[in-house]
Amino acid sequence: MDGQQGRQRPESGKNLIKIPSYQEVFGTTSSSSSYSAPTSYNPPLPAAAAAAAAAAAAPSSSSSFSEAFSFLKSSEFYSPPPAPPQPSTAPRPPVAGPSTAASQSKNAILVSNRQKGNPLLKHIRNARWTFADIVPDYVIGQSSCALYISLRYHLLHPDYLYYRIRELQKNFKLRVILCHIDIEDVVKPLHEVTRTSLLHDCTLLCGWSLEECGRYLETIKVFENKPADSIREHTDSDYMSRFTHALTSIRRVNKTDVITLGSSFGSLSRIMDASMEELARCPGIGERKVKRLYDTFHEPFKRVMPRPNLVVPDTPDREKANGTPDAAEKPGASNNKKGSDVKSALTAAFAKYSEKIRSQGRDAANDAGEGTSISTMEGDKTKQLD
Repeated sequence: MDGQQGRQRPESGKNLIKIPSYQEVFGTTSSSSSYSAPTSYNPPLPAAAAAAAAAAAAPSSSSSFSEAFSFLKSSEFYSPPPAPPQPSTAPRPPVAGPSTAASQSKNAILVSNRQKGNPLLKHIRNARWTFADIVPDYVIGQSSCALYISLRYHLLHPDYLYYRIRELQKNFKLRVILCHIDIEDVVKPLHEVTRTSLLHDCTLLCGWSLEECGRYLETIKVFENKPADSIREHTDSDYMSRFTHALTSIRRVNKTDVITLGSSFGSLSRIMDASMEELARCPGIGERKVKRLYDTFHEPFKRVMPRPNLVVPDTPDREKANGTPDAAEKPGASNNKKGSDVKSALTAAFAKYSEKIRSQGRDAANDAGEGTSISTMEGDKTKQLD
């Protein structure tokens, strides 16, 4: 058994790595101290490993750590390290400043620097925001912006909103006026803000608190890229749902009447072609519903209104030229004036206009007479002097 273990010991040394001792690495021994390091166990190694170990075991003052462990590169457990990354010669992009980074951020609300200190910013919690050098107060999308104003500030500076809207020009499709109502008497200032918003094609949103104003900005930003399907009316695609939706749009017709008409006629085309007598035979449908159904399907979509024939009355000058008496000389003229207000108003207007023309003619004639008299007097004076 001992002989067999002695024979097997050299074979087990193939998988062992020799670790050099402290003296082998640094090649120095302490002669002054009596302590001697214990000899390490060195099993027999293969020929290549033994040669490398023998070369490394030779003590020399110039041996280094890498030279001592250089034999590991020839073992089967060594793998070369990855190559270091090559330095790129491309120029590095310039570092963007705070304003440039804010302008490139698409997921944040851009806030103008003039809004610093506004307590509204504390209530914008569900959307990111950052300061930027922009014209409007808030940029809440690629083509939407918002201007903030309070009614208290509007009373102090009535022209502020007009000049701010003029600065926007036509750079945004959606322009929101976010008005904070912070006073009690809101009738007159709110009327002015509404008028300015409508005249400049802006959308007015009124908030009675700063939390509500912040919620408006968050909602517009969250729904920036979403379609309008969430606010559209949802109708089912089956025939019965559309049939019910079409008939219930007529006044006084409910879903029970729709079921009755559908079971009696079978389709919408037959209901449209039915007469009033046939519609009246359906149970639960009275005279008013029958009349509304019949009128809805048989009246034209565009109502043709007859144009009234407006008769322009003659002026008093024309009546005198034609030999007809004035309205004041006609018997019963007062009763006719009371009956037709439009006619009397037009007659009075034409009378004032003709009187004005006559007065202008008289003034011109008087001026001409005075001019001739002055010229004759000057001629007489010159004759006397001669």
